[in-house]
Amino acid sequence: MRTIDVATTIHDDETTISSVAAGIHEMIAGFRCAGTGRLVKSGVSMTHMHVLWLLEHHGELHMGHLADFLDVSMSNTTGIVDRMQERGLVERERPDDDRRVVVVRLAAGGRQALDAMEAVKQDRVQGILRHLDRSQLERIAGALHDIEAAVTAELGPDFGAGHDHPHNADIVGRESD
Repeated sequence: MRTIDVATTIHDDETTISSVAAGIHEMIAGFRCAGTGRLVKSGVSMTHMHVLWLLEHHGELHMGHLADFLDVSMSNTTGIVDRMQERGLVERERPDDDRRVVVVRLAAGGRQALDAMEAVKQDRVQGILRHLDRSQLERIAGALHDIEAAVTAELGPDFGAGHDHPHNADIVGRESD
């Protein structure tokens, strides 16, 4: 009769999990660098990219909330938003019902910067995937489906709900219901 060493199996699983997680992290970092490098050269700083990602993810934000997200003072946030507004990346508005509040939202230039970065990432991913044959692509599609199910199990079915940007699109071109 064959015996299974549970401690070894758990250790092997944890080693594999750590290895896969490191590989995913490395790829994401590479895609982020590929997408942001060109923007930084055109005058969109990494801080500005961070603000754009926050606004894309959360929608419009009050200046105080943006300062909290950035973990900087209101005066620093004001300076950041001033520079971003000058470059056409964000817009500021004072709601009529409370003129003390300042709301920041993506402007057309900010949307274009995010779209440009996303296009670079998508081109890079598609170029990489073109090096794989049909069998490999099908295995990856299945693995991504499994990861998506695991994300739902870990973070709940509403994870990512309410956002209209690409990370909510169906993975690997699966048709949505």
